[in-house]
Amino acid sequence: MPEENVLIIEDDSALLLTLADNFKFDGYFVRTAADGEQGLELAFDSSPDLIVLDIMLPKLNGYEICRRIREAGLEMPIIMLTAKGQESEIVMGLNLGADDYVTKPFSMAELLARANALLRRRRAAAPKVVRFGNCQLQLDSRRLFRDGREVELTAKESRLLAYFAERAERVLTRDQILNAVWGFGVFVTGRSVDRCVTTLRKKVEPDPHRPRFIRTVREIGYRFQASDET
Repeated sequence: MPEENVLIIEDDSALLLTLADNFKFDGYFVRTAADGEQGLELAFDSSPDLIVLDIMLPKLNGYEICRRIREAGLEMPIIMLTAKGQESEIVMGLNLGADDYVTKPFSMAELLARANALLRRRRAAAPKVVRFGNCQLQLDSRRLFRDGREVELTAKESRLLAYFAERAERVLTRDQILNAVWGFGVFVTGRSVDRCVTTLRKKVEPDPHRPRFIRTVREIGYRFQASDET
């Protein structure tokens, strides 16, 4: 299984550490936030595969985070952590777009099982092959073929193209791309994204100077279009 990204938003420091350690042990890459504002920022910037979200948080509560994530069109699974016996909390969270919930105190094994089940369904629903123009990208193996011949990609180009393809039609900022492809804590600028896009366009675009698939969104970033319609 490829390493998937989990964002945990929880203000109880002891529980946050326990959750992070267990998800890491289960093979996930984990990011954490201890308040709602930081959590929402990470949700937008890092595009996690799964969010574990407490309801009662400082600065911004879990309901508001869930609402804003869904209004932005992000579709990653969200598991809410709720107080025991608070049925109204559960109903509200599900109505706002949460996919599942566990009530405190909870079994860590149960939470991990629920997370694994949601991610399995997400992987099963995700396209395995993305076709655009005369190109075919195999997402599982990150192999690109053009006119039936394999195109050699660098590791960065491979991750960038897969990131674009899995988020087709979305406007992606340079910061989002940097965090997802280069990683947090790497001291590079948006120019690194632009340079990588330039080399990638030479490998996938009929005319790299007039790109059809990897479109520039002025002053923001890029948008990937699988069709070449203008």
